[in-house]
Amino acid sequence: MQVLIHVRACGVNPVETYIRSGSYARKPTLPYTPGSDVAGVVDAIGEGVTAVKAGDRVFTTATESGGYAEYAVAVDDCVHKLPDALDFTQGAAIGIPYFTAYRALVHKAHAKAGETVLIHGASGGVGVAACQLSRALGLRVLGTAGTPEGMKLALSSGAHLVYNHREEGYTDKIMEATEGWGVNVIVEMLSNVNLSKDLQLLAHGGRVTVVGSRGSIEINPRDTMAKESSIIGVALFFSTPEEKKECASLLFAGMEAGWLRPVVGPQYPLEKAVQAHHDIMESPGAAGKIVLTM
Repeated sequence: MQVLIHVRACGVNPVETYIRSGSYARKPTLPYTPGSDVAGVVDAIGEGVTAVKAGDRVFTTATESGGYAEYAVAVDDCVHKLPDALDFTQGAAIGIPYFTAYRALVHKAHAKAGETVLIHGASGGVGVAACQLSRALGLRVLGTAGTPEGMKLALSSGAHLVYNHREEGYTDKIMEATEGWGVNVIVEMLSNVNLSKDLQLLAHGGRVTVVGSRGSIEINPRDTMAKESSIIGVALFFSTPEEKKECASLLFAGMEAGWLRPVVGPQYPLEKAVQAHHDIMESPGAAGKIVLTM
């Protein structure tokens, strides 16, 4: 059952640059239009669709036809109502970032209130979502960013303490903040740089969730033995319908309560999509979600 959406904004995710370059594990059939996180207005609904109607403001977690477009088709269970309090660019910053953060923290790391989480890359789309979600779940939140602007953003998104991951010795400061015990959960955006260090930052029984990686890295497996720790991959692609429903319910509560506040970073018109892809990979530090506007 499908929904046709008049697209007003579409989020840009790193995975789209990997798919476009041909370096991603799953190759799409061509011709291919990127974009899963659109926000816009329902133009028409297919037979049997009941959750939304023409004229509703909505956001998506996936599209059938691609979101870098003026119109997009999505399956109805990937279409969600967008509250009036959020604009379309914010709506385009929810899909992959918030559903990934929830999958990493809840379904994979089984994070519990009172635990300490390190968001390793807390100022991008997933990072901001993970900060807000972690606070709502009652975690103690440590974040890292690569610029002063990013650090400020992580703090305003709910991190209790923030560190500059470009500074020498920042990991020592993180260990100090935990009084030497280490952190219980790490949400890792750049595993090919940080994973070895992450294993040393974990508390006993700690879990690293691998959300992003741009290459390979050497680790010492003994580091996992010393802490009985786990390294867990996160891929939204494998979410079951039940998991999606559960996540959507919590995110709706967050929108109603006001703690789910997507932070939009640089905005580009649709024809500048190539520039947006360059910038999401090459920027010195993220500050909010990169969004295309139609």
